[in-house]
Amino acid sequence: ALAEQCTPDTQGNTVQKEGEGQLISIDSNNTHVRLGNRAVATLGVENLLIVDTPDALLVADKSRHQDVKRVVETLKAQGSELVNFHPTVHRPWGTYTVLEDSTGYKIKRIEVKPGASLSLQMHHHRSEHWIVVSGTAEVTNGDNVFLVRKNESTYIPAGNKHRLVNPGVLNLVMIEVQSGDYLEEDDIVRFDDVYGRA
Repeated sequence: ALAEQCTPDTQGNTVQKEGEGQLISIDSNNTHVRLGNRAVATLGVENLLIVDTPDALLVADKSRHQDVKRVVETLKAQGSELVNFHPTVHRPWGTYTVLEDSTGYKIKRIEVKPGASLSLQMHHHRSEHWIVVSGTAEVTNGDNVFLVRKNESTYIPAGNKHRLVNPGVLNLVMIEVQSGDYLEEDDIVRFDDVYGRA
């Protein structure tokens, strides 16, 4: 259905852009590509459906588009986290996107809405490095409250109570680098939360 809403090129190929990705199509016919943020190259293919998302890549014959549900069923049967986990998670204060997750560290892109605040919290098992990409952050770190501006950073040691607030009128965007032996979301102890989660 999405391919039908796109204007085909002279070879019947269609493209749906969802990010900054680039399509390189050579000798390909009747192929639909959903671009994410990566470059996708097709070379000598026909009748394909290619969907590139941050957490998965689907390549299928176009005639099998209704069978995508079988892929989801297989993932569920295998107990895959892909069924329930998406790289971007929405919260009342904004979003976070997991950019990389490996042993001992996790990197997130955090976007906080204007005037929004994360809970006053602490972590037993991880430390965090915060780098502001755009906007200004009001940071509580232990007993200190201070501003962190674009191109500045701060460090939150494990065990420190901390909070992040966007005092501005534009979205606050930052990169968070977590390090430690355990990096899951259940290592959050909330002390105060405007959204009633404490």
